[in-house]
Amino acid sequence: MQKRRHPGRRPLLLAVGAGVTTAALAAGMTSAFAATVFSDNFNDGDTSGWSKSGGTWVVDGSGVLNQTNAGSELARQFAGDTSWTNYSVQARVRPASFGSSSALVGLAARSTSSTKMYRLALLGSGRAELQAVNGSSITAIGSASLGIGTGSWYTLRIEASGSTIRGFVNGTQIASGSNSLAGAGRIGLVTAYASGGFDDVTVDSSGGGTPTTPPATTAPPTTPPPTTPGPTTPPLAGWPTPTGSQKVNATIGVSGTFDGGLKRYYGIGDGGQSESQDPMFELAAGATLRNVIIGAPAGDGVHCEGNCTLINVWWEDVGEDAATFRGGTTYTVDGGGARSASDKVFQHNGSGTVYIKNFRAENAGKLYRACGNCSTSYQRHVVIDNVVVRDTDAIAGINTNWGDTARFSRITIVDDSGRDTSICVKYKGVPKGSEPTKIGEGADGVNCFYSSSDITYQ
Repeated sequence: MQKRRHPGRRPLLLAVGAGVTTAALAAGMTSAFAATVFSDNFNDGDTSGWSKSGGTWVVDGSGVLNQTNAGSELARQFAGDTSWTNYSVQARVRPASFGSSSALVGLAARSTSSTKMYRLALLGSGRAELQAVNGSSITAIGSASLGIGTGSWYTLRIEASGSTIRGFVNGTQIASGSNSLAGAGRIGLVTAYASGGFDDVTVDSSGGGTPTTPPATTAPPTTPPPTTPGPTTPPLAGWPTPTGSQKVNATIGVSGTFDGGLKRYYGIGDGGQSESQDPMFELAAGATLRNVIIGAPAGDGVHCEGNCTLINVWWEDVGEDAATFRGGTTYTVDGGGARSASDKVFQHNGSGTVYIKNFRAENAGKLYRACGNCSTSYQRHVVIDNVVVRDTDAIAGINTNWGDTARFSRITIVDDSGRDTSICVKYKGVPKGSEPTKIGEGADGVNCFYSSSDITYQ
């Protein structure tokens, strides 16, 4: 995987103004689940964007950042911005040597200085400990005996949301508590009288839970999940009548806004599930498609190559997929509906968050699916509000091992007396070429967020 630079990652953004991403982090990210805002896998061979404090740091030929001086009392690399508040930071960490049982290799969050931070430490004693560090004063928020050893990789994650701090090792929560040491700060990679390697650092602005396999004992969030704005219009009771029809022989490219005036567009592909069909519409980054009826054959529907907005778009007979979100970080579907999607309506291949509201789906496999075997394994999120479904197997499918989340509110399920429609199906995402496996379903307060009051049966 190549290094990805996001707004808030580049040194110039961190130094001056920091752009939209850093501003949003500083404000606490009141919007639901922004995308990954920082990532570095060191494949470019350098530590640009990081600031060193102690130790001997070098990126090796395999793209791993190593701290090699096991005698260093404190060795740290910092990145990000001191104004960052609610976020989760994750990295793969490999201890190479421990000088003592209290020596450590770890990950830091909300670092306000080189000696004040929250730290998730792998200790020479074999324990993992979530700590509030203020100079020489170290408060243990929680710990677990995990048999930590040298030479093995461990995935560490710290989630900071308000005063709640959580620590995870290999997807399992090992500590959680309330602490007011620091309300904002940078991320960091840390060693103390130890050496180790670091790789695949990511920061997500959600601060939400993302365990690999949600443990049964995981506590629900201490603060309620963010809610979506109220609907602009409720889902229509029926399907619109086209104002006209236009056969399409080649993909229609859209930049800016395309308003179809509720005309029907049809003619691409064969109406089946072939993966090679062209889309009816291809939206450039920032484009809006509105008031369009897509008839059969519809090919691969709509492709969003970046952030996009679909307003009052209707699919009379979904072919491969109604829409595929391929690039960007924020995608909005407001109004409209889709019928006859034997697999899924919306396919989420890129990173970020899909917002689906005021929508209706009939005779579908899934309304939404976060890709479970794409070439790049992003963390993906979906927020679904004020949606009506009928004859639909599942509303959303997500990959919990990649930290995906799905939030539901005001969901109406029609003609399902047997309660057969699954709300949130959990999968284990896999590399491209393999097939993801279903590992569960239902609300858990970690990856799938809803309560019985969010679901209405008619």
